[in-house]
Parts: sequence; C-alpha cells; structure tokens
Amino acid sequence: MGIRLHFWGAAGTVTGSSHHIECAGQNVLLDCGLFQGRRREAADLNSHLAFTPEQLAAGELNAVVISHAHIDHTGVLPLLTKQGYSGPIYATPPTIDLCAPMLKDSAFIQESDAEFMNKRRSKRHSIGVDPGPEPVAPLYSQEDAAQVMHQMRPLELHKAQLLAGSTSDAGFSVTMSNAGHMLGSACVLVDAVEKGKHTRLLFSGDVGRKNLPITRDPDAAPLADYLIMESTYGDRLHQPAGPIKQKLASIVKRVMARGGHIIVPAFAVERTQQLVLLLHELIDAKEIPELPIFVDSPLAVAVTEVFRKHTETWDDEPNAFTARGEAPFDWRRLRYTQTVQESKALNDLHVPYLVMSASGMCEAGRILHHLKNGIEDSRNLILITGFQAENTLGRKLVDRLPEVNIFGEPMRLRAEVDTIDSLSGHADQQELLDWMAPAAPGLKKVFLVHGEPTAQLALKAKLEERYKLEVVIPKRGERFELD
Repeated sequence: MGIRLHFWGAAGTVTGSSHHIECAGQNVLLDCGLFQGRRREAADLNSHLAFTPEQLAAGELNAVVISHAHIDHTGVLPLLTKQGYSGPIYATPPTIDLCAPMLKDSAFIQESDAEFMNKRRSKRHSIGVDPGPEPVAPLYSQEDAAQVMHQMRPLELHKAQLLAGSTSDAGFSVTMSNAGHMLGSACVLVDAVEKGKHTRLLFSGDVGRKNLPITRDPDAAPLADYLIMESTYGDRLHQPAGPIKQKLASIVKRVMARGGHIIVPAFAVERTQQLVLLLHELIDAKEIPELPIFVDSPLAVAVTEVFRKHTETWDDEPNAFTARGEAPFDWRRLRYTQTVQESKALNDLHVPYLVMSASGMCEAGRILHHLKNGIEDSRNLILITGFQAENTLGRKLVDRLPEVNIFGEPMRLRAEVDTIDSLSGHADQQELLDWMAPAAPGLKKVFLVHGEPTAQLALKAKLEERYKLEVVIPKRGERFELD
C-alpha cells in the first residue's frame, strides 16, 4: 500500500493548486488555491472543493499543508473553513504572516466584485433590460478569511513534522525546504507510512530561481519516490537576470522624456518589493532621476511590513542596504498610498511618475482604475512584470489586443506595452531540470502540474529525454495509486 493521490486543481492549468493525498486512513490537502480565469468557470471550479461540507463536518480531512501564500495556492482556504474544516493548516512562519493580509484582500475583492455585479444587474432590471444571471454572492467574506488564521500552524524549514491524526507508524509527516519562489515559499516532502511501508512524495510548490533580489536561492530537491512538479515555464528559458536594471532604467528615462506615466501591474507579494528594491538601487547609483514612485496597493503596503519583519529570509541585496544604514523598501520619493482618495489623486498629477498597483494579472483592484485612465494615452507605458494566465486582462495586454474591456467598457490600447520577464519567481525549463537533478535517479514517476498544456508537453519531453523518467500530465479529477 502507499499514497492515493487525487489531483483537484492546477491540473492542465496554472491556477487553483490543490492536491489530495490519502494514506492509512488519513487525508491531507497540499495547497488549497483559488482558480483564476473566466468568471463563470472560476466560480464553478472554486465552489467545488475536494471535500464536501458533509465530509468536512465529519472530520474526514485531517490536515492542510500550504506551500506558499500566493492566492492560487491559498485562496480557497476561507471557503474550506466556512464549509466545516476545523483542523490545522500548516505553513512556514512567513507564509502565515502573509496569508493574513492576502486572504483578507481576496475576500474584499470578492465582496466588492459581487456588489458591483449586483448593482449592474439591478440597474439593467430597472431600465427593462434582461438583468442576466442570478445575483452574485462572494465565495467567502473577510470574517471567513480571518477564521483561517486561527487554524494556522507554523512549520520550520528542514524539520520533520507529524501531521494531525498521524503517528510514526501510520499517516503523514512532512519536511519543508526553501523553494526560493517568494518569501516563505517551500517545497513539501511527504513521508507516508502504511503497514510498515514508507513512500516519499515531493511536492515542488512553485520552484524559484537563483540570483533574484530579496529571496534566497532554492534548496536542491530532496530524495523522493514520486514528484509533483510545477511547469509554469516548462517550454521556455528566461533571459539572464543581469540586464533587468538596465532595461528598467531605459524604460523610466524613455517615458519621462515624453512626459508619460509608467503603469505597473505588480503582484503585491514579492514582485512589488523586488521592483522597489531595484528602483532604489538605480536611484542610489544615479542611473535614473528621482521621479515620484507610488505603491498604490493597501495589500502591498501590508505585505511589505511582513518583508521588513522576516529579515532572516533576506538574500544579499536587501542586506546590503541595511549594512549601510538604509531601509531597502523606503526612500524619500517613494510613497505607499493607503486610501482611495490618495489613489484617485494620482489621476490629477501631470508630471511623469511610476505607479505599481495590484492585481498582477489586471483582474481586480486599483490597477484597473490606473489602466482605465492611462491606457488610451500613447505617452504612457504599461510595464508587465510577471506571468499572465490565459483569458486575463494582463495576457490581453501582453498580446497587444487593439481593444480590451475594463469595467465592462471597451478601451483602445494606445499606451506602449513592455515586459520584464526576468523577475519571474518561477524557474524556467532548464532551472526546473537542474533543481530536480539530485532526486531524479530515485524517482519512479513525475506528475506535472501548474502549467498550460504547451508548457507541460515541452517539459515532459525534456524530462523523458534527460532522465528517462515516466512523466504524467494529470487531468482534474484523476486519481493514482503510488506504491
């Protein structure tokens, strides 16, 4: 006997990470992430969890282990607890600290989105137009998000931990190692024991990269029998990280010269802090003028506080600032906006400036207002700095569609669009191959998740060629027996 593995999310797609494992009568979820995509499809997938409310109420789910705090890995936790799960949720200390503001923000966005859609429906009804679908309810509330935090339990890196309901003779223990993807991110090594037999399953979470600012390099993959591995960039290679600052400096100077604004859809976690640190380095080196820079995201403000707290996770770059008595995430002309009024005031600025705002895929939040006000001005530049999933507004901007919808209104894309891909926190094809190299000789099978089909097929071919491994691309709902 071994592990029974059921793929519930991030199977054949990038978002909604969730994998159910069972052994010795114990049930564990690896991640519990939000699916992001088309509204109706997302609502359907997110409302159907790996366990029914009846199963949760009966205590059939023993534990949840979270690889890192990104919403596509944590964003359905509040619904899980709302529907009856009362057990522990394990994560690293930085991940726990990040989840508090991130899940609250996710709930706020859902509440606001539901309110907006229902107001629009009511307006259509009042003028005699078909109002469309039934009223929308948020997936969960901010109170539901707060409940999750009471169930969080810390896991230190490199220390084995028995999960709730398990013993040394039956069930699961897990050991976390640094994934290098973002603050607190971890790979999860699961040791499953049943009838004296041990099976080791490694869940990569999201694998990071070497030599990125702030985050320490990922640990090498530990030995395992089976591997569940992400494949976000399984079909491509990143540009070298070296020229990032030079490109960023060039963009700033180019847009300033024509009097435009730089609008940066930036993930509130890691990407915003990376950009802040890089801009700080450029300003200190006098490679760009001290233009006004705004971080217009309450979530990013809260998250930056977590980054300031967990100095034990910092790499060389932020430590260099502290060594000379500077704060890496603060300087004179950098402003963190909090209120809606402060955000709206940016629309009245008629001087060049740079604004970073969430969400990173342009699907919600204040970035939509900045795009709406700046997308049709050719002096402006929209700087995309992260992965954009299919069907998101961010992907449409990267693809430079001549017209996109913002708040339901068609807008002409006249602003310049540029990208900086080298900041990606996801390992590329070669980096994934190198990361798993220590574990490869002992692996019986690899399951590729968290990737679009083209990326997964390309990585599958490389894995089979290089390591002669059996590689499976599971579909949502597929189950496997691991001996």
